[in-house]
Amino acid sequence: MGRVITVANQKGGVGKTSTTANLGAALARRGHRVFLVDLDPQGGLSASFGLDPYTTRASTLQFFEGEGTPLRKIVYPIGTNLWLAPASVELARIEHAAVQVGDRIHTVQRRIEDERGPVDFLLIDTPPALGLLTVNALVASDELLVPVSCQYLALRGVRSILEALWLIHDRYAPGLRLVGILATMHNPRSENSRSVVAELRRVFATRVFDTVIDSDDAIAAAPALRKPAFDVQPSGAGAAGYLRLAEELVNRRV
Repeated sequence: MGRVITVANQKGGVGKTSTTANLGAALARRGHRVFLVDLDPQGGLSASFGLDPYTTRASTLQFFEGEGTPLRKIVYPIGTNLWLAPASVELARIEHAAVQVGDRIHTVQRRIEDERGPVDFLLIDTPPALGLLTVNALVASDELLVPVSCQYLALRGVRSILEALWLIHDRYAPGLRLVGILATMHNPRSENSRSVVAELRRVFATRVFDTVIDSDDAIAAAPALRKPAFDVQPSGAGAAGYLRLAEELVNRRV
């Protein structure tokens, strides 16, 4: 049975989309079959692989329209062992219409359930908010991965997303677990970066991944080049970090 993992943090700019893209690519390089699912109306994950959220016809918007389209009908191959279900900017209206549409928090769960067998990992990228789309992702998932950039203010967002995790776990998804908190944008020469990682480990202990993702120009450049960091600079710190994270994730069961 494939593992469904939501990558989420209500704070933007913490490396959420970069983590989804590069972790997915790293898992695929290890021989795992991986589906990436973009639920962010901004479509950063989609654009990172050359799919335009303004013009792509088949998208995750179709999860919510009519009787709903299953995941297998909206994925595009983007590499060996790697597929992507892109976002549409029109997903924003799903978020805004949440009050009128009632209980639709199981929509994504229903659309992806048939793919849990054929794929090994299904990674869901979410908007930087705790709205209907993020809740859908969490309800559909087995695990939550929380990226946190190595900045003081980024620490403040961890509590909110974990509170949402426990609430959804108690009410809707008793199988949902925290797989780990990931320190991103780390500068090994920065005392501030080291302090943030130390504080994460002090507060959350073993829930923090051993892997730390160092800042790397290849990670920053990869979306513009429409490829993962491995294909920009295979020997770079970013590629190495996500390969280590993939190995740690495979071996970390919650």
